[in-house]
Amino acid sequence: MATKPPSPTPAPPARTPARDDGGSVVLERRTLKTQPPQMFQVVMLNDDFTPMEFVIVVLQEFFSKDREAATQIMLKIHLDGKGVCGVYSRDVAATKVEQVREAAHKAGHPLQCLSEPVE
Repeated sequence: MATKPPSPTPAPPARTPARDDGGSVVLERRTLKTQPPQMFQVVMLNDDFTPMEFVIVVLQEFFSKDREAATQIMLKIHLDGKGVCGVYSRDVAATKVEQVREAAHKAGHPLQCLSEPVE
């Protein structure tokens, strides 16, 4: 008993493209505008124990302020109870806060620093 070889499958018939009757729908591509990342301000809080000179050094070292700008920010912190040291993206602000807290802890000062969203 011999088996028959499989017959080839028939190819689908070729279709010619339909003519455009003008009723076609074309989708428009909308460009999405991404929002800039939310910014955070690094704020230092006043206390009665941290020396003013230490605050100035921290502002110069971690926030790249010159002596005059650092002194102005230190005085604002001293007089108003808090002062903005800089505005950064969330990750950079968190890193700056951690650097200030670590430096204050190593120096034995209770200096507090936090980040909050810019409104």
